[in-house]
This record gives sequence, structure tokens and C-alpha cells, in this order.
Amino acid sequence: MTELAQLFAEIDQSQWMTRDSSLAEAKRIAEALLFAAAEPLSEKDIERRMPRGIGAINVLDALKAEYASRGVNLVRVNDKWMFRTASDLAWLLATGEIEEKRLSRAALETLAIVAYHQPVTRAEIEDIRGVAISKGTLDLLLETGWVRLRGRRRAPGRPITYGTTEAFLIHFGLETIADLPGLEELKGAGLFDGRLPQDFAIPQPSGDLLLAEDEDPLEDDVTQQCDEAVAAETEGCEA
Repeated sequence: MTELAQLFAEIDQSQWMTRDSSLAEAKRIAEALLFAAAEPLSEKDIERRMPRGIGAINVLDALKAEYASRGVNLVRVNDKWMFRTASDLAWLLATGEIEEKRLSRAALETLAIVAYHQPVTRAEIEDIRGVAISKGTLDLLLETGWVRLRGRRRAPGRPITYGTTEAFLIHFGLETIADLPGLEELKGAGLFDGRLPQDFAIPQPSGDLLLAEDEDPLEDDVTQQCDEAVAAETEGCEA
């Protein structure tokens, strides 16, 4: 029995050594992929390169912990990962004076509404703000890359719905849209002065990339245009 127990102990130790070496190799692979990538990589992309039996999330969490105190940090944005300069060292990379373009108050308010209420239409934005917004305001937010066209609402007129982008999360240092501050945090930051209405609340933001039940994809517009072109016997319509 003693010899049998010793044999099992040796087998278990061997398995652990193999598992540890596989994890170490997996971290090296993930590290190389992330450093070479021109844009954030999804867990699925990294998972495909991992040794058999090694989960990408465990590898990435281990790497994140290792890089937490270094000059670059491993950060997660939605289900994607990227290396980013540590926030306290960002000033070292400044190569000269940068002309900062500040968003107008209307643009900031519109951006906040899109972030907290997405998917949201232009009419809904105006209803929440209480005033009409100019077309230029949404155009500016689209040009910054922080707001995107999501789809079309299944309602009369099929209005376009808007949502935030991955670039929005990266710029504001958010892992997910759910990391946006809540009402109590905003109060603590002094952003709400005076008394608020009793029923005042801030919605829980949703960053779901999938279309909502009441949204249609924008691709339907292309299909519709092609169908109309064919019906009119025009040329130049490609799928």
C-alpha cells in the first residue's frame, strides 16, 4: 500500500508540473499576441491559440495581476483585452502640446444620455434633454468614434438608434459600460447641486452589443435599397 500511495503521489506531482508548464507557456503566448496586436483582442481569439486544456480567462487574469504594478497594464474592455500605459505614467509619452478640443455642453449631455440610455433614438434624446439637438451634435460624437449607429427602432419612421463604442470605453478607462458611475457616486462628486425630484433616478446602463428586441439591423436598409433598385431596373446595386 505504501508503494502504491507513493506511485500516485509521483503521478500527481508530474501532472501538476505539466499543468504549471502549460500555464507558463500559455501566458507567454497570450503576452506575445497582445503585444503584437494592433487592436484589442477578444478572449475567443486568444483562446484558439492556447494549449489544450488551458482557459484564456485564467491566463489573462494571471497576466493582469503580473502587469498591475508595471509601466504597462493589461486591461479588459468588454470581452477584449489590450496592453495600455499605466495611467500615472501617461504624461511621459506626451511628445508636445496637444490641442484639446472640448465638447460643447450639448454634446456632453447627449453623450451621457446615449451612454446611460442606449439604445436610444434622437427623439428620445431630445425628450430626455427637454430641448432639440442639432444634427451637428450627433455628427460630432460619431466623428469622435465614441458613438455609433446601432440599428433602427421598430416604430413608425424606423428611427436610428445610437449606442457607445469600444473606443468610448477605452478613452474613459471603463471595462464595461456598467462601470459608469451611479447616482450616489455622481452626488459624491458634486455633480448634482440642490435637491433632486423624489422620483429622480439614473438608469442602469446596458452595453449589450446585440440588438434589442425592438431593433432591426441597419443592413436591412441596404437590402431594401437593392430591392428598390432592382424593381426600378437600375444598375450598380451590389450585395
